[in-house]
Amino acid sequence: MEGLDEEWLPPAKTQFLVEKPKKIVNEVTSPDLGLSYSMNPYQGCEHGCVYCYARNTHAYWGLGAGLDFEQKIIVKENAPQVLKQQLENPNWKVRPIMLAGNTDCYQPIEAKRKITRQLLEVLLQYKHPVSVITKNALILRDLDILQELHKHQLLHVNISITTLQEELRQKMEPRTATGIRRLAVVKTLAEAGLPVNVMVAPVIPGLNDQEIPSILQAAANAGALSAAYTVVRLNGVIGEIFEDWVMKAYPDRGAKVLDQIKSCHGGSLNDSQFGRRMQGEGQWAETIKSLFKVYYQKCFSGRSMPPYDFTQFTPRAGKQLTMF
Repeated sequence: MEGLDEEWLPPAKTQFLVEKPKKIVNEVTSPDLGLSYSMNPYQGCEHGCVYCYARNTHAYWGLGAGLDFEQKIIVKENAPQVLKQQLENPNWKVRPIMLAGNTDCYQPIEAKRKITRQLLEVLLQYKHPVSVITKNALILRDLDILQELHKHQLLHVNISITTLQEELRQKMEPRTATGIRRLAVVKTLAEAGLPVNVMVAPVIPGLNDQEIPSILQAAANAGALSAAYTVVRLNGVIGEIFEDWVMKAYPDRGAKVLDQIKSCHGGSLNDSQFGRRMQGEGQWAETIKSLFKVYYQKCFSGRSMPPYDFTQFTPRAGKQLTMF
């Protein structure tokens, strides 16, 4: 359904709240993700993905993790200016910035506000490495900047493909690009010479785990250089939201899905332990891991994402140096 891609118009009840933070880049301290930063121009997300771990962060703004997360979007309109200030800090350490590590930086409002594009322009100006992750085709609007970043070995692109089952996507990720559309995005980016990684995330036992082979094969055929996955974990209030959703959306197998998720996390819907929380443990988690490994080797043998070049970072970018 084309109307469910980027051309979708948010309902009138969606509110956009302007914030002017003093900091836009945050250091990632999770051992699972390595040394990096995250940067989110928007908080809350119009996509409405039922499993989204970022729903919990809406409480920081005094808002709810349910409909508030989808309908009250915080827009950080001064993000590009704040990014410049942080990059000018003499103590700044160059590491990849994840754009975005929380909510999608190419959600529908970005078509109008263009904050993500401005952030990419700043990163190009300063020659700073960035890893972009999205599940929408709006990223193609910025192909020109992305190509310039890649010329300097500063870019990784990650496209999230959770399912190729359109019925499941409509229920689980109601306002995102279709799976087929996302594959087309991968193909367009790859044909433009950009390094693309596909995130099969999250893998949800009983809903999309059987799609791992087909997604990996399709992603490789589209030109992706690598792929990765995470097993769903429903931390905080997300467990309640997901449980309510799955029992209504799939009453015939909802209980089984929940049991299988719990089996991946020691009997709980969530596991926060570093080292195992992203891929889980137990029989189901091992089955998923083995399935992914077999098809990854089959589809991506000989491919890899290029390394970043951290040496090109240019502090005081755009500023004339003076002798005085």
